[in-house]
Amino acid sequence: MANEASTISNRIWNYCNVLKDDGVSYSDYLEQLTFLIFLKMDDENDSLPPSFRIPSRVPETYNWKALRKLEGDALEIQYRHTLENLGKEHGMLGTIFRKAQNKIQDPAKLKRLVNLIEGENWSQLKVDVKSEIYESLLERNAQDTKSGAGQYFTPRDLIKAIVAVMRPAPDTKIHDPASGTGGFLLAAYAFITKNYTLDQKQKDFLREKALSGNEIVDATARLCVMNLYLHGIGDDNDVPINVDDSLKSDPSEFYQMVLTNPPFGKKSSVTIIDEGGKAGKESVIYQRTGFTQTSNKQLNFVQHISAQLETHGRAAVVVPDNVLFEGGAGETIRKKLLKTCDVHTLLRLPTGIFYAQGVKANVIFFDKKPGREEAWTKKLWIYDLRTNKHFTLKTNQLDETDLQDFIECYNPTNRNERTETERFKCFNYDELIQRDKTSLDIFWLKDDSLEDSANLPAPDILAQDILENLQAAMEQFSGIYEELNLTTELAQI
Repeated sequence: MANEASTISNRIWNYCNVLKDDGVSYSDYLEQLTFLIFLKMDDENDSLPPSFRIPSRVPETYNWKALRKLEGDALEIQYRHTLENLGKEHGMLGTIFRKAQNKIQDPAKLKRLVNLIEGENWSQLKVDVKSEIYESLLERNAQDTKSGAGQYFTPRDLIKAIVAVMRPAPDTKIHDPASGTGGFLLAAYAFITKNYTLDQKQKDFLREKALSGNEIVDATARLCVMNLYLHGIGDDNDVPINVDDSLKSDPSEFYQMVLTNPPFGKKSSVTIIDEGGKAGKESVIYQRTGFTQTSNKQLNFVQHISAQLETHGRAAVVVPDNVLFEGGAGETIRKKLLKTCDVHTLLRLPTGIFYAQGVKANVIFFDKKPGREEAWTKKLWIYDLRTNKHFTLKTNQLDETDLQDFIECYNPTNRNERTETERFKCFNYDELIQRDKTSLDIFWLKDDSLEDSANLPAPDILAQDILENLQAAMEQFSGIYEELNLTTELAQI
């Protein structure tokens, strides 16, 4: 299976090198692949024997048959009209083709790509092969650092480890308010189908109702919906992904589990064009019930996720370091979270595992509890996977074996029976609340590179660490600068 998926993925992806000379980026290419593969699969499903046939959801004027027979300018015109008109449809069609544009202007190269997609019988490929092909294409796209696509792609082995300790069940309603390309939702789906024997009712619920998400970026949302579609998730009328800003309003639905990695970038902002046509950024402060006001996007996501959870609902959220130590609103939000939720586990992630550069991140695990005066958090267990750990995306990638000790220490079958280790320590509520700014930015292991200068890491790892520290510092300085500007603007009103 892996060889078949890899062969097809390589054949399709290699054609991108031909299109790069025409200015087609990896992200643009993946979008065009998404459109064409969807049209081809829709045609194949419509052509199956009656007992297996899935009627086409695409109007005949714009289906695969209407496209594949053309060439030259006629092909380019038909393709452009197809994208424009399918984007006006409802349901899955409208989400996948929303604001779609043709980025392949050379009709000969477009024809070659159509022939490439035509050469595969997608409906005969097993679901896991199709999904593996598309996941491979998504990861290759994430490696294109210039496009910024990496911020929407969380390392899959990390996602699997998070899902393994969260242990979603067949009847669990799972949500991702920043779904990216759908990694968390698909990992939860895979965990449930692998670890449980499902009856037909449970299968239908899992495919149609259990999984949902929000994604603010149109292009990323279409990749997510396509990814879910290739896994057999969602249907034409009930699209699992909503294209919208999760933070703008109070939640209308509540969930038993939230799994997410909100996009990197510290401040929420919008682009404003002044009367002279000059573009500028303006910080966004969300007016929400129960929100502590801040323009820090990740702190807002933490508040939003807490609001989205049902009572006794559980969350696992990837957050940057600043969420753990930022003062002002950050301190207020942490104190409230420790009081209203059981914030029981924190995983300090190593650097060098994300495609977006300069990221120092963590995973915070908490359970929402009913209201009471006494704080719900009693103990916070912290696992340090960062100190003296050196990963790179090219030569030493994080994999599932690196996360196995964390999974065992977490003890997902019984969190009440945990044992401290060198990397896994427990801190009680009184210790946390007495720390300066209620900071959860806690380390205890000694950095070997500071103790033993004769055995420093390799130069490329040192350079990466320096770069990530500088970029993290620049992000903090940028946030302070924006906050000062916002304060000045408010004072002038």
